Amino acid sequence: MVHALSDRSDVVFDDERVVVNAGIVLAVTLGRRLGLEALVDRVVKLGARPGAARPGRKVLSLVHAMLLGADSIDDCDVLRAGRTEAVLGHRPMAPSTLGTFLRSFTFGHVRQLDRVLGVALGRAWRAGAGPGCERLVIDLDSFVGEVHGHGKQGAGYGYTHRLGYHPLLASRAGTSEVLHVRLRKGQANTQRGALRFVDELLARVRRAGAAGQILLRADSGFWNKKVIARLCEQGCRYSIGVTMQRHVMAAIAELPDEAWQPVADYPDTGVCELAETMLGAERLIVRRVHLHAQDDQTELFAYWRHHAFVTNREEPAHEVDAEHRQHAQVELVIRDLKDQALAHFPSGHYSANSAWTVIACLAHNLARWTAQLGLSDPTPRTARTLRRRLFALPGRLTRSARRLTLHLPARWPWQQDFIEALTRIRALPAAA
Repeated sequence: MVHALSDRSDVVFDDERVVVNAGIVLAVTLGRRLGLEALVDRVVKLGARPGAARPGRKVLSLVHAMLLGADSIDDCDVLRAGRTEAVLGHRPMAPSTLGTFLRSFTFGHVRQLDRVLGVALGRAWRAGAGPGCERLVIDLDSFVGEVHGHGKQGAGYGYTHRLGYHPLLASRAGTSEVLHVRLRKGQANTQRGALRFVDELLARVRRAGAAGQILLRADSGFWNKKVIARLCEQGCRYSIGVTMQRHVMAAIAELPDEAWQPVADYPDTGVCELAETMLGAERLIVRRVHLHAQDDQTELFAYWRHHAFVTNREEPAHEVDAEHRQHAQVELVIRDLKDQALAHFPSGHYSANSAWTVIACLAHNLARWTAQLGLSDPTPRTARTLRRRLFALPGRLTRSARRLTLHLPARWPWQQDFIEALTRIRALPAAA
């Protein structure tokens, strides 16, 4: 019989054995296998600045809190609830300590965190999450991370006319891993720093173990001759959108009617056709779309929306176009980041927010690697789904005969996924 909790019932916070968010043990175990704490301690050197001691423990406190949905420094206090510390493997730092730690960062120290992200990527890929000799598809994009209030150093108004920062982001298609990230000021043009970013990105994925062909996809904001030349020098394939400038529109206007071919996989709610031509020495593929609602008034309205991109790929145009359209996957990565730590940029200091951004991407990747390396089902899941099913799982810790036992809820719907992930992650070799 089910009994409702009456208004006369008592509610007390006194259970010392409850482990709040016990499921975080999955990410904690993977972090140990990757050697994240020792890696941060070795790479991040803050010198005599406040909060310089034990940076690995502080970064892990931030990472684990972010995996549980923390989007501010104060939210990191969730790690000190109940006996969560027992499954973390380290003492969680207080929010005030973490705030001091983040404010100690300069641009150079953020670059040290960048290196941690790259090394961790290589270790995870060597553990089985990497592309190996298969093709690596990278999506490059930027987004506006909104902030509120005028105390945020470096925040400004960009093309969205909203106050915020304008980070650069590169993600891996199919797995949604963040390969590289760079926080920029709010007024930054989309192409600002793009060439250096691409140089660092390609070097990072090659060091991490990407031995196959690399395809980089981007929208028209990254249509840049220097970037394209660098991709060609590195032997990479690319498909990059172009803006509708006069010479582009003139090239499209010269296409004969018979050059346009229907796109078979386009929904019935519209009409989509594809054609290709040359834009100087580059292959230009053009897609045009209009709605069925215009069909009855074709003579009155012959309006088509054109989307064009340049590419050095040699496959048939329909195949290249279908894959270029999948560049929109990067928006799902941005959605996940904004659903976690990047919902806010918590500090008034620009470098502290830069460090927060890199750590947020490390936390995002740790969740992705937990699913990739731990689960046999390759279906990508959102950060919120992983948090609800695996990480935010309550438990109770008991000791008997000098052995600890973590008791988790009976009849948990995703019990098999949790056991499978924990077993597989525990079987991974520790990073050298």
